[in-house]
Amino acid sequence: MNRLVAGAALLGALLAGCSGVKRDHQTSDRIGAGSFGDDVRFLDGYVNTVVLQDGDARVVIVPEWQARVMTSTAGGDAGTSYGWINRSFIEKGELVPHMNVFGGEERFWMGPEGGQFSIYFPPGKPFEFEHWQVPAFIDTEPFSLTSHSDRSATFSGSADLTNWSGTRFLVGVDRTVRLLSAVETGAMLGVPVPQGVHAVAYESINGVTNRGREAWKKDTGLLSVWMLCMFTPGPKTTVVIPFVEGDEATLGPVYNDSYFGKAPPDRLVVDDGVIFFRCDGEYRTKIGIKPQRVKPTAGSWDAARGVLTFVQFNRPAGATDYVNSEWRQQRDPYAGDVVNSYNDGPTGPGQPPLGPFYEIETSSPALALKPGERAVHIERVMHFEGDRAALDAIARQVLGVGLDRIERVFGN
Repeated sequence: MNRLVAGAALLGALLAGCSGVKRDHQTSDRIGAGSFGDDVRFLDGYVNTVVLQDGDARVVIVPEWQARVMTSTAGGDAGTSYGWINRSFIEKGELVPHMNVFGGEERFWMGPEGGQFSIYFPPGKPFEFEHWQVPAFIDTEPFSLTSHSDRSATFSGSADLTNWSGTRFLVGVDRTVRLLSAVETGAMLGVPVPQGVHAVAYESINGVTNRGREAWKKDTGLLSVWMLCMFTPGPKTTVVIPFVEGDEATLGPVYNDSYFGKAPPDRLVVDDGVIFFRCDGEYRTKIGIKPQRVKPTAGSWDAARGVLTFVQFNRPAGATDYVNSEWRQQRDPYAGDVVNSYNDGPTGPGQPPLGPFYEIETSSPALALKPGERAVHIERVMHFEGDRAALDAIARQVLGVGLDRIERVFGN
């Protein structure tokens, strides 16, 4: 899997595998840096894109990169671009070992990453970085575009995977991304989108099918859908995660911060049923929420740009088994997190960050699928800009906390 491939030749091959992709949009040369139109124009220089549009609400999708949403906007071509795009990596036009970090506001992955049922480590190899490899079908292989309208696009992919313990999985994937109307957005949030607020909201419906002849079983390993949203960080950006309150003896810890070491108090605060997590792209840390504590919505407030973001997901009733992605042999491989947030930063003394970017991630339960059976994980991403009082009312309704309180936590 360790390979360095000339980007031009490979991207040409990927384009050939995505027949039917249309570029039915135009962006003005006058659109400035940091805008949605500028990002689309940049991407069009390297890959085919699909743009969904409903008025000024737009998203851009790249089929070659597993139909990931690269970015979105509520303000048309000249509007703020919300997703993080790794321009310097894309410009090099080369693939690298381990993982190719193209960026992208919402992308399809699968778990588990580590442990005895990992699909990121070859069978029996140590859980060390030199052996870690993101499977090609969620890293470099394209998804096929199967249908496309102004507001929706559907894609498909497939994979033949073997986990660390030697279990084989034949996997089919179908993924639909569709823009949500203001009425749908308000219904899903539980609060109408008010006047004076500009919004973009979209839903991804991510189906996984067992295409093999054997059932997927807990004792030989299960897979999960793992959705990762990469956003642009800022000096005044805070992720806000409501959680289920209650005694730790019954529900367990409020959060898990074992990934990159304990989160310091100037970056993580828990207060009155809400976790506040600083996401400025300057300190590498990650947290997770277990199923006993999780609620179906997380969010963020970028006070510098005035952007309020929500990420929602579906959680099947009674689901408790979530894959564990820690890089070690695991005592309980189904004690994983449901929601995660990651803040990028230097990977070591004197080392640069990966981006920087920050993430909000959601996962499906572990998928014990029979042959031919399909499971679906739904994720919704929503961004709002505009009148501060209106945004404050939305934040209070959805997250249980207002904008002033969010800004005070870390002195923003």
